[in-house]
Amino acid sequence: MTSELAEKLMSTITLKAEEGEEEEEEEDEEDLIDPATAIKEGCAEAQCSSAKARLDDCNDRVTGKSKTTETCFEEILDFYHCVDHCAAPQIFQNVK
Repeated sequence: MTSELAEKLMSTITLKAEEGEEEEEEEDEEDLIDPATAIKEGCAEAQCSSAKARLDDCNDRVTGKSKTTETCFEEILDFYHCVDHCAAPQIFQNVK
């Protein structure tokens, strides 16, 4: 009697788990695309190329040394500041 009850419970749990997986698959198909990503990439290439070049130079310099205390923190901040400053007006046009 106990084993029959356990089998019924397990089959019910399995069916509910399969239904949950189907719902997850449907949700995954409805992913929205964030326009901010494309806008920021465009700004990085178009208007912030000099800041990106300084960041790349610093990164090459730091990775080329085995022992260094230098970081590219300032260059990273400059690059992200440039990208954010360029992208912000365009991003807010897409906000609903």
